[in-house]
Amino acid sequence: MPAEPGLRLGTRGSRLALWQADHVAARLRGQHPGLHLERVVVQTVGDRVLDTPLARIGDKGLFTKELEKALRDGEIDVAVHSLKDLPTRLPDGLALHAVLEREDARDALVAPAAGRLDDLPARARVGTSSLRRRAQLLALRPDLEVADLRGNVPTRLDRLDHGDYAAIVMAYAGLLRLGLGARATEVLGPERMLPAVGQGALGLETRAGDERVGRLLAPLEHPPTRLATTAERALLAALEGGCQVPIGALGEWDGDGLVLHGLVSDLDGREALREVARARVADEDAARRLGAGLAGRLEARGARRILEAIADRAVARVGA
Repeated sequence: MPAEPGLRLGTRGSRLALWQADHVAARLRGQHPGLHLERVVVQTVGDRVLDTPLARIGDKGLFTKELEKALRDGEIDVAVHSLKDLPTRLPDGLALHAVLEREDARDALVAPAAGRLDDLPARARVGTSSLRRRAQLLALRPDLEVADLRGNVPTRLDRLDHGDYAAIVMAYAGLLRLGLGARATEVLGPERMLPAVGQGALGLETRAGDERVGRLLAPLEHPPTRLATTAERALLAALEGGCQVPIGALGEWDGDGLVLHGLVSDLDGREALREVARARVADEDAARRLGAGLAGRLEARGARRILEAIADRAVARVGA
């Protein structure tokens, strides 16, 4: 009997991305002993351009386009993504075939001297590349200096340790996955800082209709995470936002109900709109309805006006 054809897993080249690809490979080997797996490193725009804030590069597919091209060209069979990086609308011919069980979705503060956000001194310099984190930090502490910080997890920690920043904020999941969870001095709960849509979850993108690959990936699917992140992504899609706008969302299970929290803020955190909704969610259609409905409530309170003002500022900055 001929051997099962292998799988080529496409991934970015950062230490965290490689960990994620190796985690997926280990899960696949556990389900399919003897399956040949190959890791293919693909460099993305977001990896190449490190001297420009993410919001100035553009927010559509910064860390995914090249992986998706490799899928379409047949160079890889599966693209391993941090789900928060994956745009809500996938290119024709591609599909999100599996969503793995989510790691802790919260953001973490790394502040070696102060420890807690409330204990940072006035005008302390805090690093982040995320407009969402910037807005929520300034809503909590308008006296802080929030400065742009790019690079992979070890690079950002190195810059903190060299004294470039008093503190940095990053996804707690990334620290945990790299065995660096102890570096977090405070984990910021969603009541203080809502995470990015899909944060902490891994998504496996494939060519649509590839039944062989879909069969191999099926055991990795985690339905509760799929439904929660589907609601979050539906909210983001309805607001026509990308990963570089101040939009946060988190779906949390409460019995058989999904509680969805949503946030839209201006860049400085002065006007931050929060809403929450709950519904029984048994399938993706129900999850999408929950997300779209919460987006509508945010729009009714002025979310569209806030996002359009941010877009106008970005256009003016590019044209300057």
